[in-house]
Amino acid sequence: MTDTWPYLDVHQSRTHEPTPYEYKLAATLEEVFTHEGHELTDVVRGLNARKVHTADGAPWTEESFRAEMNRLGA
Repeated sequence: MTDTWPYLDVHQSRTHEPTPYEYKLAATLEEVFTHEGHELTDVVRGLNARKVHTADGAPWTEESFRAEMNRLGA
């Protein structure tokens, strides 16, 4: 955060504290980006291989990943 006005603290743009699911997804995405790659197919494969599935428990697809990132504002 900067002291120069105007500024935006990243936490000011949140509508709620991250849920345990969101924390787990974020941590796993960092791991996937580090070890598997940044392409969408890499990300979907990496999440499914680590058994970090969608909020409703379904395996990720490219469509469901895009929809979730839109929902989360990422």
